[in-house]
This record gives sequence, C-alpha cells and structure tokens, in this order.
Amino acid sequence: IRIRPDKKGVVTQGVKHSLNPFDEIAVEEAVRMKEKKLAKEILAVSIGPQASQDTLRTALAMGCDKALHVNVDEKSAEILLPVQVSKILAKIAEQEKVDIVILGKQAIDDDCNATAQMTAAHLNWPQATNASKIESKDDNTVLVTREIDGGLEDIEYKLPIVISADLRLNEPRYATLPNIMKAKKKPIDKKTP
Repeated sequence: IRIRPDKKGVVTQGVKHSLNPFDEIAVEEAVRMKEKKLAKEILAVSIGPQASQDTLRTALAMGCDKALHVNVDEKSAEILLPVQVSKILAKIAEQEKVDIVILGKQAIDDDCNATAQMTAAHLNWPQATNASKIESKDDNTVLVTREIDGGLEDIEYKLPIVISADLRLNEPRYATLPNIMKAKKKPIDKKTP
C-alpha cells in the first residue's frame, strides 16, 4: 500500500478492488434467499470508478443474476458521501421495483454506518439494521433478528424493506472456478448517477 503524494488517501491504481466483507455477507444472504425460493432475482449494484466492476464480477460469481455499475470517476468516488450513495440506491430500487434491498451494515474505508438507513428514508421503507438472521414469515413479511445490548431482538417487517447485514448473518461462500469464469462473460449494465 502506498500513500498518495497529497497524503489524502492511498494509491489505488493497479489495485484489484474487492467486496467489502459486510457487502459480501449481504450478497451471500441474497443468494441463500434465492436458493430457498424467497427471491426471484438478485441485482448487485456498485457505485464507483471503472475498477468497481471487479466487485460486481465477484457478486455474479457468488450467484447474483445481474449487475449494475453506476460509474463515477476516481476523483468523485473519493468524495462520495453515504447520502449521495443512498439517493442513487433508492432511485435504482424504485426503477427496478425491488421488495428487499440488502446492504452491508457499514463501509470499511471510513466505517460509516449510514447508507442503509438513508436509503430506507429516501424510499420511505422500514429498515432492519445489523441483521444477524433473516427469515421469511410469508410472501410479504420477514422476521429479522439483530443483536442488541443484553441479547437478541426479533422484529417482523412488512415488505418492501431495507436490511443491513451484520457479520453474524452468515459465512459467505467461495465462488467456484466455473462460476468465476461464467461471471467474466456476464454483461454488466452501466449508468451514470
């Protein structure tokens, strides 16, 4: 890792981008929901520079059906705030007519834990934060368990909903070599904010 000359970050040129561990858990949970027939289709979204497509290829290899890259240049990506990301995600959720948005609970670069909550606010949807377990009660209801001071809390939510994934939610699978090869050939939709 090299520090940039202006001392305002690290040099990212030539660095392979990887999925945030919290987002990787969110992807894994979405794939498990699809395997249980609780989800029909999984759309992975990444907002960032061209190199962000690496993370989308990983999500496709893990089992996502589609990928969308919202392309922002390097300079803009460095100053992108959670409120801006949440507005973009909310717009995509509305356009795609999704019932569940699952995100990692926080970013790992700045430890910000706000994007899921802001996305829910922009959509005017309920939010389940720090989920450690997600179960389907029926076609329109999920039961989310989360860790709180002094124990666990179970809350039922009506769909649509925004959920943020905690580390305890699951153990992400490794993408198999055949799935990695298939993911390299899958198209990635592109748009600008």
